[in-house]
Amino acid sequence: MFLSVIIAVIMIFGAMWTIVTEDLFKAIVIFAIVSLSSSIMFLLMQAPDVAITEAAIGSGITTALFIFTYKKVEEEKDER
Repeated sequence: MFLSVIIAVIMIFGAMWTIVTEDLFKAIVIFAIVSLSSSIMFLLMQAPDVAITEAAIGSGITTALFIFTYKKVEEEKDER
């Protein structure tokens, strides 16, 4: 119970920090932390299949795609 509250608070503050941060790379990393926290929350709710899916897709693939896109955008900025 107490661990669930701590993780929920981390997720809420992380989501707000993602919205207000100016640095895009920082926002991507914080988004990954929120997604990983969500995965842990699913595990605590005894839904391991959903937790594994969230960890693989939400934390892993989505973050990798965001970082790849971020690097492409930065390369485009450097060319201009």
